[in-house]
Amino acid sequence: MSPSTITLLFLLFAVVMFVLEKIPLGVTSMIVCIGLVVTGVLDVKTAFVGFIDSNVILFVAMFIVGGALFETGMANKIGGIVTKFAKTERMLIVAIMVIVGLMSGVLSNTGTAAVLIPVVIGIAAKSGYKRSRLLMPLVFAAAMGGNLSLIGAPGNLIAQSALEELGLGFGFFEYAIVGLPILIVGILFYATIGYKLLPSHDVQDDGAFDTQKDFSDVPVWKQWLSLVILVFTLLAMIFEDKIGIKLCISGGIGALLLILTGVISEKDALKSIDLKTIFLFGGTLSLASALQSTGAGELIAGKVIGALGENPSPYILTLVVFLLCCIMTNFMSNTATTALMVPICLSIAQGMGADPRAVLMACVIGGSCAYATPIGMPANTMVVGAGGYKFMDYVKSGFPLIIIATVVSMIILPIAFPFFP
Repeated sequence: MSPSTITLLFLLFAVVMFVLEKIPLGVTSMIVCIGLVVTGVLDVKTAFVGFIDSNVILFVAMFIVGGALFETGMANKIGGIVTKFAKTERMLIVAIMVIVGLMSGVLSNTGTAAVLIPVVIGIAAKSGYKRSRLLMPLVFAAAMGGNLSLIGAPGNLIAQSALEELGLGFGFFEYAIVGLPILIVGILFYATIGYKLLPSHDVQDDGAFDTQKDFSDVPVWKQWLSLVILVFTLLAMIFEDKIGIKLCISGGIGALLLILTGVISEKDALKSIDLKTIFLFGGTLSLASALQSTGAGELIAGKVIGALGENPSPYILTLVVFLLCCIMTNFMSNTATTALMVPICLSIAQGMGADPRAVLMACVIGGSCAYATPIGMPANTMVVGAGGYKFMDYVKSGFPLIIIATVVSMIILPIAFPFFP
């Protein structure tokens, strides 16, 4: 069998096992990772490079920063303040989604989610609402917020660099023409109909996010220092380009400072790291690598677009590009999906004499719709353990959001970015 065929079989296996969940998600990821090595599709170094991916390092660092916020009781204190203003669960969901959505418009959506996950768990503990109902809206809002500006998500810049080679480009907030309506409709959806679709799980505290502790004996300086370091870590992430320090390094510095100052012990820091997340994310990155390196991802894209014939309707092509990116991004990273699809979409647009900006906007927005699986984007993976989520929780809660994003995009895209201006 060819490497691309083997990769597609492993993709099918992963999808089936993720849906059925007969074995833990992290174990499925590792079967795929090791299977790709055993079958010779990937070498050992390529297969396991996901475990030193910058997002994995960011996860580990932010689990420790978040853990310190819990160990000192500061997360609960912040939660108490927020719950005074948001009187109902619906109001909390709206408040969380607005804050996260706007922040991830100018920040990394992964970084935004990483910083706010412990705060939201603290809010859940203080308010008495289930954290599983608050964390999923948080990560969905982080993904939607990534479409508010040019720097909101890596895929946005991939499309920009491809356009710049043609002397074209998007303005800083041009993505928001489509992204902002999706965010607004998405928030309204989870405040109304979608509210009933959010998972309701009783999560047993395993020590990583213990919200039932008595924090009265924790020195006040430890509480405030945990918050100060979190804020400085967040500021370093906001000004990543200005200071030249990557997100994962800023997170690592914050985590080290918390341990060195004694705010959190080494034992508690290690306990706060969710290994299920690390194995799930690190393992599935090998599948994303295989889809790219073997050409299996390109094969899928080429077959689907080729089926439309030589002169497809611009509207149908936009819809197909959008949906194809939606599907692929739920099993590959949105960055990998965009990187794979941008050159294909660009050549199609040029072949038809269409405005490449119209096709690439559909590609980028579709590539951000990673709502229906726990592996679609790093933020989804980060809350699997904390929310006690199963694979189908993401499908039930996230799939309607993909439909919403598709409908909103198909109304706005032809008007704002016509194929033949």
